[in-house]
Amino acid sequence: MTFRIGRKRAAALIVAVFLACGAIATAQGKVDVTGNWVLEVMTQAGGTTMPTVTLKQDGEKLTGHYSSQTLGEANITGTIKGQQIEFGFSTEVQGFALQVRYTGTVNGNTMTGKISLGELGDGTFTGKKQ
Repeated sequence: MTFRIGRKRAAALIVAVFLACGAIATAQGKVDVTGNWVLEVMTQAGGTTMPTVTLKQDGEKLTGHYSSQTLGEANITGTIKGQQIEFGFSTEVQGFALQVRYTGTVNGNTMTGKISLGELGDGTFTGKKQ
């Protein structure tokens, strides 16, 4: 059995398929990280901490607050582009200036990635939205 459609109809069908795929990709790419997150951070030194982060998203811009027993309290800034998240802050630990930077991927109510603690080394983290 042979099925034939005209060129105009075939072109319209192809355009419709591309538009549908683009709409699905756009819907899947929208991430909202606003809210409270609990992170589990594992560092090269073998330590594990459980900081909390409160994020507010405004488009691709992130602001918020970081709290942990190890690094204390700090205001954070960052970005979210698609599912890629990056945020950080500056703090002082025992008189030593420290730049903390989180980079990772958000998937629904979870995030995973890496943490950079400047000269103190790197680590990994996972997070869950509360």
